[in-house]
Amino acid sequence: MGIALWFLCGLAAFAVARVVPFARRRPWGELTIALLAALALGIAATALDFGGWNELDWRAGVFCFFGSFAGAGAVRAVQSLATPNGG
Repeated sequence: MGIALWFLCGLAAFAVARVVPFARRRPWGELTIALLAALALGIAATALDFGGWNELDWRAGVFCFFGSFAGAGAVRAVQSLATPNGG
């Protein structure tokens, strides 16, 4: 159940990031980074002993959500550098 929480938090961060119109393009890069970041941070949360791949823990969910949101923001930052006038 914990791994499902990680992916749901990654999807939620992606959905919130899509609301911001700045440098928004095709969603596949953001979605991929958000889900990979959620998976990596979920594994890190397991290593730090809060949560686990088969147990729900709110701290792991928050960790994955904010980390995925930062990953989506990093994708947008790189996209804004490649786009004239940021949008």
